[in-house]
Amino acid sequence: MRNSMIIIGGGIAGLSAGIYAQFSGYKATIFEQHTKPGGCCTAWERQGYTVDSCIHWLVSTKPGNDFYKLWDEVGAIQDRTIVNHDIYASFEDLNGKKLMLYSDIERLTTHFIELAPEDEELIRKIGKAMHKLGKMPMPVDKAPEVMNLGDIAKMMIGMIPFMPAFGAWKDVTITEFSRRIKNPFLRRMFSEAMLNVFGSNPELPMLPILMTFGMLHEKMAGYPVGGSMPFTEAIEKTFLDAGGTIHYEKPVEKILHEKGRAYGVRLRDGTEHRADIVISAADGYATLFEMLDGKFVDENLQSYYDDLPTIMPIMQISLGINDPMHDFPQSVAGYTFETNRSLAIGGRDINWLTVLAYTFDPTLAPIGKTFVKVIIESDWDYWNDLHDDPHTYNAVKKQAAKDVLEQLERKFPGLSKKVEMTDVATPLTFERFTGNHHGAYMGWRVTPKTLGMMMRKTLPGLKDFFMTGQWVEPGGGLPTALKSGRNVVQLICKQDRRPFKNRR
Repeated sequence: MRNSMIIIGGGIAGLSAGIYAQFSGYKATIFEQHTKPGGCCTAWERQGYTVDSCIHWLVSTKPGNDFYKLWDEVGAIQDRTIVNHDIYASFEDLNGKKLMLYSDIERLTTHFIELAPEDEELIRKIGKAMHKLGKMPMPVDKAPEVMNLGDIAKMMIGMIPFMPAFGAWKDVTITEFSRRIKNPFLRRMFSEAMLNVFGSNPELPMLPILMTFGMLHEKMAGYPVGGSMPFTEAIEKTFLDAGGTIHYEKPVEKILHEKGRAYGVRLRDGTEHRADIVISAADGYATLFEMLDGKFVDENLQSYYDDLPTIMPIMQISLGINDPMHDFPQSVAGYTFETNRSLAIGGRDINWLTVLAYTFDPTLAPIGKTFVKVIIESDWDYWNDLHDDPHTYNAVKKQAAKDVLEQLERKFPGLSKKVEMTDVATPLTFERFTGNHHGAYMGWRVTPKTLGMMMRKTLPGLKDFFMTGQWVEPGGGLPTALKSGRNVVQLICKQDRRPFKNRR
């Protein structure tokens, strides 16, 4: 019987797999290349500030929700203060006209209708869909790979009331939806400004957007105070308390295999480690084409990496502000405003900036001060071309921060004099610390084609090996990573005819 397990990567998917493996009687060892757990769910210290690069909001922070029990199982958010914002995001054009994305659906639809009365029918239609989709169950207890016909039938019956709304919006992209809007201002906000918050993805389906507002309305998509690192460290503690082992600063170079079976890993330091099972929760490209030298990639797998779009990488400009910023509006995704000139940053022309001030999380800054960040989608190739010249690379980073601060000063006079910490992370920063190919921090881009796509967690011709995480779960994100790690252990337990356990 298989008992020992090596997991490559100590991000949320790797930790999740390790936790449920330990619960189910396996002995799990994680090798993580960084000095801390979490992968993309991370933060770092700068001059007394905590620079958080992940959590803005979290699916299912409300007890009683289907997914909440998974967070409970891994110890992620117990005893955490949860902030439920009244506003998801706000937008302002150069003329000072504002659009507010309220978390309350009635307030949101009323505001939209006041701005665009000619679009009332369409606005009420999406409001109704938000209400319905916010109550849609999340069948997370069993992995799809282990469901029987009875499980599938039960799930489908539970979904029947929600299928009209689900079916109506799953293939409608935000670009297509914006074309249906008659009001010029509202149409521009959807086609331009909102892409700055939801990602510059014109193929993004409206379905996840509407589901987000449904969850916000139900107050089950809050922000856990403390941000990313306490969240990650709590999950790491559950893994360690369950008897798991994790080794940091131990990057895996190769996955060892013989006669079609994986039997261990070789680290970059040359040491080899054996186990009955190997799970990669690391970058998909690195796993398949570097650690396994492309030997177990069939035509279908190759097509994913040749044809499917990945999420646009980001650069993050973080500021430590010597001011409590009490007047800055609290929101989930920040305040987006139109710049008074096009900014050439990271290989792209930027006309909208989104700034998020963590006035609601005092743990990220010294008393009386505020952590602020601006996230800008950026081009990996642009930064990679600069990387061989450190002087130029750093100079361009500084210029980007200067250009952003100039725009912030225009909107918030006097802010620049209160800046006492500046930190700039580029796509190469995220790639270096997380291993994500070209800095694609959430893997595949969500499109009507990839939404809900099922990808195998095993490879053709290689036994005792599994993949988990965002590269086998299009859409990425923390809930997906957690569920993916849980699901892969269910699959392994099924193969081994061993009961899957979700508790110690």
